[in-house]
Amino acid sequence: MLLTSISSILTCLCVLLAVAFFTLLERKVLGYIQIRKGPKMVGFWGIIQPFSDAIKLFVKEKITLHGSNQILFYVAPLIGFILAMFIWFLYPSNFSMKYVCWGMLVFFCVSAMNVYSIMLAGWTSNSKYAFLGALRAAAQTISYEVSLLLILLFPIFLISELGMHEFSFFPIMLILFPIACTWFTSSLAETNRAPFDFAEGESELVSGFNIEYGGGAFAMLFLAEYANILFMSMITAVWFLYSTNFMIFVFESVMMSMFFLFARGAFPRHRYDLLMNLCWKSFLPFSMCALMLISIFIY
Repeated sequence: MLLTSISSILTCLCVLLAVAFFTLLERKVLGYIQIRKGPKMVGFWGIIQPFSDAIKLFVKEKITLHGSNQILFYVAPLIGFILAMFIWFLYPSNFSMKYVCWGMLVFFCVSAMNVYSIMLAGWTSNSKYAFLGALRAAAQTISYEVSLLLILLFPIFLISELGMHEFSFFPIMLILFPIACTWFTSSLAETNRAPFDFAEGESELVSGFNIEYGGGAFAMLFLAEYANILFMSMITAVWFLYSTNFMIFVFESVMMSMFFLFARGAFPRHRYDLLMNLCWKSFLPFSMCALMLISIFIY
């Protein structure tokens, strides 16, 4: 029991450190894409910048909004943060103290619950901009979860395993490249990342569902979003790439997270109605046909 608790605490600490340095990597990559340096003043090459930002956010003055639902306003980012940390206990490792047999079912359930923190954050703020951002984010997340889970059933049927500790024994991404591209695009929309970050919009919603948050509450929403990005990169490496040992798996996860950054730096924001058409009229029929074909192939 003690070792399990220590392992869980270390897992959360490692995820938080990974998120901190991933934000630094994102700012550096976007800086070089836009022909600038990015963070470089705080510490050597800006290496202490994430910790500086975290301290600034958590010691910031707490502002209480009049007219907002006070309790749920602070519960919403806490729910998102707890769900983001909880889902990371499914990661495959030779050194983990626990094994989840039905890991993919847990992933399906927890990923479906993430939308509640977004909806609560937008609704309890009592702001029309936050509420509109929450509605757009919730509609987008629910739409893409359908095709996302159907696509994920494709490698599950091929490998015949529902646990997260079974690495793929052949590169599904290279063999079935359209399936992998659809999965990656759905992952971008699922995590509200550019070019599908419609929860925010500088011209109409500014920061979207989290516009009324500041300080530690905003930091929790921020940590939850980036922890989910890293988890989606990790699960892509597990189910779609060829992994023979743990170090190759880590390298593949980092490379997949880099594609999230490249997509943000390369593409402009998509149109919302086109995103919905892409989901319901393209990705959903495509994923259902692919699932039907793999069922016939296995039979």
